[in-house]
Amino acid sequence: MFPYEVDDRIVLKPLIEEDAESLFQLTDRSRLYLREWLPWVDSTVKIEDSLQFIQHVQKLYEENKGLTLGVYYQGNLAGSLSYNLIDWSNKVAYIGYWLADEFQGKGIMTNSVRALIDYAFQDLQLNRVDIRAAYENKKSRAIPERLGFTKEGQIRQAEWLYDHYVDHIVYGMLQSEWTK
Repeated sequence: MFPYEVDDRIVLKPLIEEDAESLFQLTDRSRLYLREWLPWVDSTVKIEDSLQFIQHVQKLYEENKGLTLGVYYQGNLAGSLSYNLIDWSNKVAYIGYWLADEFQGKGIMTNSVRALIDYAFQDLQLNRVDIRAAYENKKSRAIPERLGFTKEGQIRQAEWLYDHYVDHIVYGMLQSEWTK
């Protein structure tokens, strides 16, 4: 499956150790933008932090517990898309994503998430895909809404972001709904 060409502009491929510098540089350039919704930004202060992240997600992949992909737009790393967790007992994948601010508004992440959902249902034979986003993170919430997910509820104070809690909105898609 990977690398996977979403379209003539977008390619998804697993992050490898050689991507650490470009991942760090992308994070660093978008630090203020990403920090609003991502709790790990302040702890990513050097290339080695990105390398450790890549090694961690490679281990999750080897253990069949997750999958993290680089999202490449016209050959440039633009962000990350992942199954943060795959719950094989319940056949559920939990999707997470981020895109650097310079790549926003081009349909990159919506099309990439659509491809990862197809992979979850067709190749992995999972039953459910779950996407959670902070209540006020309208850009992140727009993706599952655009893709026809069901808004299933709100989890109060679900995540600590630096100095405050944020609520999460839970979106779900079932395999039977997606194939329609």
